[in-house]
Amino acid sequence: MASRYWVVSLPVHNSASTLWNQLQDQISKHSFDTPLYRFNIPNLRVGTLDSLLSLSDDLAKSNTFMEGVSHKIRRQIEELERISGVESSGLTVDGVPVDSYLTRFVWDEAKYPTMSPLKEIVDGIHGQVAKIEDDLKVRVSEYNNIRSQLNAINRKQTGSLAVRDLSNLVKPEDIITSEHLTTLLAIVSKYSQKDWLASYETLTNYVVPRSSKKLYEDNEYALYTVTLFNRVADNFRTSAREKGFQIRDFEYSPETHEGRKQELDKLMRDQESLRGSLLQWCYTSYGEVFSSWMHFCAVRLFAESILRYGLPPSFLACVLAPSVKAEKKVRSILEGLSDSTNRQVAYNFYIIVFGLKSVFLNPIPKPPSYWKSEDDVGMAALAGEDAHPYVSFTINLV
Repeated sequence: MASRYWVVSLPVHNSASTLWNQLQDQISKHSFDTPLYRFNIPNLRVGTLDSLLSLSDDLAKSNTFMEGVSHKIRRQIEELERISGVESSGLTVDGVPVDSYLTRFVWDEAKYPTMSPLKEIVDGIHGQVAKIEDDLKVRVSEYNNIRSQLNAINRKQTGSLAVRDLSNLVKPEDIITSEHLTTLLAIVSKYSQKDWLASYETLTNYVVPRSSKKLYEDNEYALYTVTLFNRVADNFRTSAREKGFQIRDFEYSPETHEGRKQELDKLMRDQESLRGSLLQWCYTSYGEVFSSWMHFCAVRLFAESILRYGLPPSFLACVLAPSVKAEKKVRSILEGLSDSTNRQVAYNFYIIVFGLKSVFLNPIPKPPSYWKSEDDVGMAALAGEDAHPYVSFTINLV
């Protein structure tokens, strides 16, 4: 599947079928590996020139927005599939692969009546995509919140002994708690264990001899128990701190330990559930956004073709997917099939329409950037801009 497509329209002066045959012939002769498809645009409602000009100002910006939402959902799908270990089967629109949907595009008359004004269609599409983007933000935020809670718990359970939760490392039999005796937990540097074992009994009075036992060790620290009389516990903490040993506050509670375990299990179940529902939502929403985007592209191509070629609508719309190496050759073919006099015809159309309104618009507004003289085209090319004697824009699927 290609990841980048050109959507273009060429002016038709005689027959669209003849022009299509010429384009197919030229592509097959000079760039045979370039996929070429008709892009079927219905007869949309043209409206007034003012409405077309007003609409054209926002078309590129709206296209960037819709492309961005499409890519955002695609990236979210890829991340969720990677985390879930799901093998991607390819994105679809109503069960049709996205590349096939684009190359075999069919206008949805029920959803977007062709008799509706173009601005109304564009506004409806933009609003639908914006709503999906808002829903995506809410759903991703909810999912990330659960992930953050789990990550925080995991950091406590897998981090350094100096800060991690100790409840899953300490067993009930490791702790002695009575009227007179208590067990403390000491965090000892990995390289100070000999010092601990040699000195803990003398850090204060009333320490039970040989009571220290190592429960766990990580890359930095070791966890030891020590049993002593309750009345000297504070003195032992102070003396241990002076020697560089950390005494962690800890009270073993089976109820607390079980509660934390249940909380962790629930968060893990919630994460799996949210991940699954978010992934399914993304699959569906990507299809909706892509379909909306393609209908918008059809409107954009139609509006820009009217502004470029004039009335009545007479142009050939098609989709191509040239390789990087073939781009220059394909551009040359398209330019060769675009009558160079087309720019002057379109320019005259623009001037005539605005000339009739010159009493209200004085001076006549500057023509759109599509209508350039040969010198203007050359300057635009030097500046690195897209300047072609036909309508063309790119659809990036990824």
